[in-house]
Amino acid sequence: RGCFPHPNPSRRDRQVVRVFEKEAFGGVPPRVAKDRLGVGSSADLPARNDPAPVARRAAEAVLARDASPADRVRARLAVIDAAGQALADLDETFAHAMADAAGDPALQAAVQLRVATKLNLSDGDPVRSRAAAAEAGALAATGGDQVAEAMALTVRARMGRILGDHGAEEILAQALALPAPAVPLGMRHAPQYLAVRHALFDDRLADAREQLLVLLPAAERTGSAEDVFELLRSFSEVELRSGRCAAGAAHARRALELTIEAGLSPGPAWYVAAMAESVGGSFARAAGYARRGVQASEEERDQVFLSRSLYALGLVELATGETVKAVATLRRVAELEAAQQVVDPSILRWHGELAEALVAADEPAEAAALLAEVRSVAVDLGRAGVVAALDRAEGLLLSARSEADAAVALLRSTAERFEALDLPLERARTLLALARVERRRRRRAPARAALQEAAEVFTRAGATPWAALAIEAPAGAGPGRSAGRGPVGWGTGVLTEAETRLALLVCQGASNQEAADKLFLSVKTVEARLTRIYQKLDVRSRAQLATAMQRR
Repeated sequence: RGCFPHPNPSRRDRQVVRVFEKEAFGGVPPRVAKDRLGVGSSADLPARNDPAPVARRAAEAVLARDASPADRVRARLAVIDAAGQALADLDETFAHAMADAAGDPALQAAVQLRVATKLNLSDGDPVRSRAAAAEAGALAATGGDQVAEAMALTVRARMGRILGDHGAEEILAQALALPAPAVPLGMRHAPQYLAVRHALFDDRLADAREQLLVLLPAAERTGSAEDVFELLRSFSEVELRSGRCAAGAAHARRALELTIEAGLSPGPAWYVAAMAESVGGSFARAAGYARRGVQASEEERDQVFLSRSLYALGLVELATGETVKAVATLRRVAELEAAQQVVDPSILRWHGELAEALVAADEPAEAAALLAEVRSVAVDLGRAGVVAALDRAEGLLLSARSEADAAVALLRSTAERFEALDLPLERARTLLALARVERRRRRRAPARAALQEAAEVFTRAGATPWAALAIEAPAGAGPGRSAGRGPVGWGTGVLTEAETRLALLVCQGASNQEAADKLFLSVKTVEARLTRIYQKLDVRSRAQLATAMQRR
């Protein structure tokens, strides 16, 4: 892991891997499971084939003999690297490593680099991580280690990006200018790899893909399993964002297989699998993978991938109409990101999804405040893709405020901007939103045209679950979905999604108190919302409401 190769697995370790494969792939070897993404739909990944105990035993053997300080440091660094994402409980190991490295700037730099990783990953503190990386860079320069110096600059640039530092790109350029191996060992801190990540964040997907096509084959020949995983993760994200869902799923599947085979931390792999399923597979499987990612990241106290798995779960909940759950999940993401001091909204793009969920949950004021706050940052940093996603949510907010003409104009221009950015799935999602707004104002022909165009884009991309959302319900079929499920609001005229959910519950016989309990609202809020529904549909009783809903 990292800068240290894995120990040769024991016979027992290999048996554990085979058990993983049997449980996770239904008895099918992972390399043969061509048509599956990751694992079977009901399988849980057991405790990983953890190399940390092997590294600890090896380190104990080194420390038990009269080893030199340098060997003692390297032994402890092996333990740190073998821990993967689970660095939270290694403070004592870090302290001993730093003490043994005293007087050797190169070894001190190596320890400080890992301290920087821990401060961001486990402590969620990019400010302190950036300071530790700066110290590591100074030590590496003193020790004449230009590779370590480049890695330290890379960490500084990564933390700078997180913190919204306009100078992050200049620091990355300094790192790229230093001598570096063609295939860096320790991809997470390699400037070449961070250049890929920045291209992905900036929606320069063709550039990111071109660099990955160089790095991945070379890493597969000479790099560590963790390096290959990092590249597969990014490749999957690039392909999914580009609208190549089959390719993105294939890379996600390989990443999950590698995690099982090499005993890597499972949280990141579950996140990658969840995102691939949420775009090109099944919403149900995506939610299951995301929940496993949440559990794994919580167990390893990995704040970074905990946010990501929660984001994947919130996205699925939003797409399937579970907006109350989506709001709760995405609010948790917002809290975690705030605690980690994340400023740049292009790294994990939860903001537009939370705003959409808030609009659907009838919380327009909170949605408006969030959009205004994030928009100023995104505009200042020049994050065009983020601004477009915020505008999609803004369009839905305008519609909820009965400003339909402005909503339609904004959504149409947003779809055009996503097309110019070459983000086909985001464009199709915007067309779905446009169709919803048009349908609410009873303009069925424009709504049907937007739906058809969205369905064509999703189908070409292989975005199966999203294509299903773009299939319009047959005329006269009514809502056809239970409360809180699916693209709520088709066929319900001018009702918002929150109003539609309440109307459906009432039509199913729920009392005001029962509806309030199910929707996590007060009875007073339910009464006020039901009054608006009656006014919009021109009905005066629950019986008339049921009839009106059946007609729609």
